[in-house]
Amino acid sequence: MAVPLLTTDDEGGSRPTSLLIPEGWRATQVYGAVDKVLALPAGTTKKSLAKADLKLPNDAEGNPEGYLFPATYPLGENPTPEKLLTAMVDTANKKFTGAPVAAGAQRNALNVYQAVTIASIVQAEAAAKEDMGKVARVVFNRLERGMPLQMDSTINYALGRSTLKTTTTTTDTKIDSPYNSYQRMGLPPTPIANPGDDAMTAAINPTPGDWLYFVTVKPGDTRFTADYAEHQRNVAEFNRVQQSASKKAETGAAK
Repeated sequence: MAVPLLTTDDEGGSRPTSLLIPEGWRATQVYGAVDKVLALPAGTTKKSLAKADLKLPNDAEGNPEGYLFPATYPLGENPTPEKLLTAMVDTANKKFTGAPVAAGAQRNALNVYQAVTIASIVQAEAAAKEDMGKVARVVFNRLERGMPLQMDSTINYALGRSTLKTTTTTTDTKIDSPYNSYQRMGLPPTPIANPGDDAMTAAINPTPGDWLYFVTVKPGDTRFTADYAEHQRNVAEFNRVQQSASKKAETGAAK
């Protein structure tokens, strides 16, 4: 679904007045959007990080991933990458360091940065808002059992590719990356996207359940289970749905 990035002024001119950052965008997408809205050469915003003096948690080690909060930001007078990035991080800090999030993280034996990391996975993995709490519970259940997370979203982040139309292969799961949650235990070293309020709420208030696996068989049909054999059956059905859709697309293209 296309997301409008810019709004125009009341006089019908083309001067942008605000920038919309959608939930789940990665930092690289945010940098590109800022470059575009400010008509700057590609890469300018990323280079500006060093002088932006962003108020990030120590665990972030200067990487703002997860803290470029999704919202609409007015450009104001004389906008710069530093001003926009600062506004995003300041908004994230207001959201994340407040009592509800801090208490929720502590209740789940997490620090806030870890909670943001889980929220970023939830944002990337959940097919719908109503699934977010369950996805968060799968993350917690796997962590508690000492299981690798095995989240395709972390693989896609490592490979710098979109999660929309790509299927994780066996080769993908063998890549040497700290974001390879098939081979590495625990959470990835940083968030993998910039989560919104709903994903953050799910991360600190996961839905009660024993689920360890889930797959979105088709839109509106995400199946959660604690039974591996049942999960395999769900995955098999997902593959059948994908193959059927692919054949229909090929038939349509051949006409």
